[in-house]
Amino acid sequence: MSQPTRPSSVPWPDVKHRLVDAPGGRIHLVEQGTGPLVLLVHGFPESWYSWRHQLPAIAEAGFRAVAIDVRGYGRSSKPSEVEAYRMLAHVADNAAVVHALGEESAVIVGHDWGSAIAANTALLRPDVFTAVGLLSVPYSPRNGYRPTDAFARIGGDEEFYVSYFQTPGRAEAEIEPDVRAWLAGFYAGLSADTMPAAGESRFFFVPKGAKLADRFTGDTLPSWLTEADLDVYAGEFERTGLTGALNRYRNVDRDWEDLAAWDGAPITQPSLFIGGELDASTTWMADAINAYPVTLPGLISSHILEKCGHWIQQERSDEVNRLLVGWLQALPAQEWPHALP
Repeated sequence: MSQPTRPSSVPWPDVKHRLVDAPGGRIHLVEQGTGPLVLLVHGFPESWYSWRHQLPAIAEAGFRAVAIDVRGYGRSSKPSEVEAYRMLAHVADNAAVVHALGEESAVIVGHDWGSAIAANTALLRPDVFTAVGLLSVPYSPRNGYRPTDAFARIGGDEEFYVSYFQTPGRAEAEIEPDVRAWLAGFYAGLSADTMPAAGESRFFFVPKGAKLADRFTGDTLPSWLTEADLDVYAGEFERTGLTGALNRYRNVDRDWEDLAAWDGAPITQPSLFIGGELDASTTWMADAINAYPVTLPGLISSHILEKCGHWIQQERSDEVNRLLVGWLQALPAQEWPHALP
């Protein structure tokens, strides 16, 4: 069952907002176009709005583009329990969205945490998700190392940001007194035109007794982010708080336990990867990208965009749209078994 919601201000007239039932409550989504379903999953700290440039491009190419607010974000439900944000719950939400929209299958595309959610959704539900696109964060199968132990080693004398996010309330106390300024600093720190020089950056590491925001530099917004765009993001998080978003990080060990049966498992559906040359997710995870012949045997194309940072579909929207739409149009007809005539 789905229900219409009051539309927000958007730069195109035919977008539809909707709430659909899902295991964790309701998922808010925005859709445009008709045709085979393409499900878009955002990352941290974003919302459906991060796909504002892709929705019309995908729709114009003949697809039904649907961008969700991940549980805990925006107008989607926000369960109170930390464990409600485990990976299995996000997978269940995505499958529920497809069925609530009257479809049997979809292609799924994700960015940042959404990339990991999309990858695991394709891995666990190949019966529903026939292809997967990954932006910024490469696919890396579950392995034998407990995540929090690995992150503790990465931090050394400082604290890796994922470790910093683990304790409920700690990061919230830093962010929520001035959500807009914190978001601006976080977005700028990972954008190609405003990030610190590679040799000067310790962006993801928190010194003892400090805050992550102490790594933020300057007040300049990245070129892809207008004041109005920032207002949209800040308005959502001012209303919802950050706990639901941060709870995704607080489930990394639970995910590791839940996914034990899929240790080392490849994703076999047709896939796409697009990363940014200056994005730490690309440089730190180069081994994961090099392993794609084994871990993504269905990979159709892989691209590293020169001089691009982390917010790839917003920083380089035209280029990402071209690559993404080209990949969607090149998918074999059998990947659209329930949508094509």
